[in-house]
Amino acid sequence: MLKPVLTLFFTLVFWLVGTVTALPSPSISLVRERDVATLTVMSAAQLAALAPYTQFARAAYCSPNIVQGWKCGEACAAVPDFQVTLTGGDGNAVQYYYVGYWPSQDTIVVAHQGTDLKKLYADLTDLDIPFKSPDSTLFPGVDPSVKVHSGFADEHAKTALIILNEVERLMTLHNTKTVTAIGHSLGGALAELESVFLSLNLPSGTTVKGVTYGKPRVGNRKWAALVDVRIPDNERITNKKDPVPIIPLRSMGFLQVRGEVHIVHPDYAVECPGDDDATESQCTIRSVGLFPDVLDHVGPYQGIYIGSSFCT
Repeated sequence: MLKPVLTLFFTLVFWLVGTVTALPSPSISLVRERDVATLTVMSAAQLAALAPYTQFARAAYCSPNIVQGWKCGEACAAVPDFQVTLTGGDGNAVQYYYVGYWPSQDTIVVAHQGTDLKKLYADLTDLDIPFKSPDSTLFPGVDPSVKVHSGFADEHAKTALIILNEVERLMTLHNTKTVTAIGHSLGGALAELESVFLSLNLPSGTTVKGVTYGKPRVGNRKWAALVDVRIPDNERITNKKDPVPIIPLRSMGFLQVRGEVHIVHPDYAVECPGDDDATESQCTIRSVGLFPDVLDHVGPYQGIYIGSSFCT
């Protein structure tokens, strides 16, 4: 089952790349100024600390009926104190999602499923690339010059309010002021939108953290700047030669956000400078180069695979 899904995914990725190869190279204005001068090697302790978040992203691919009881095998067992309170989605027209409270970190967790390429609507969400301004009702005060991927924005809007209501309820119930948005692939794009949405709609003083895996680019330069300001604690994990984090292309006006943690090989990862570094050989753009490996999209992320075939 996995082989045909990955074959279709490989075809999808390179169809997207191939449709824009005739476009001019991105101008330097699309690349934001680097925040730090050099990349930093992550310690073993820092890498180990990512494991629970990876398991949350993995669990988001499991159907709501098993996530509801937090009985999704290895992924759920790895974070035994988590208390799931809301699940939803059908994995097709609406991606799976769940919300709950993580006592050991005193944070509300919101997780979104990534693309299951066996599901048509999810595929079409990824392919709906044209820019649009974020919904002014969901993203109050955001300048209309900020643009995001239409398909990602429309998918996020389907569940935004029900998730917001549950997050608000849990924050009151547990007297916490921290929220963490997590996701892989399309789920990572939704988590990025979720994190900004929550930061704009939750009470002042709320801290929102983002943790994403293999996330595609979500918006334009101004969107990237907005994410960088609103979500300063953001970890964008990328794996080896996975091509998904470099699509849609920068020549189309898209730009990644900062916070890249690039897994170069098992037990060795680096924190990359700036938003979308194209100069460091150990960061995604140059690592992928002309020889991407779509299998790297599912992992392993420090020994953990994420995707529809690995939810348990």
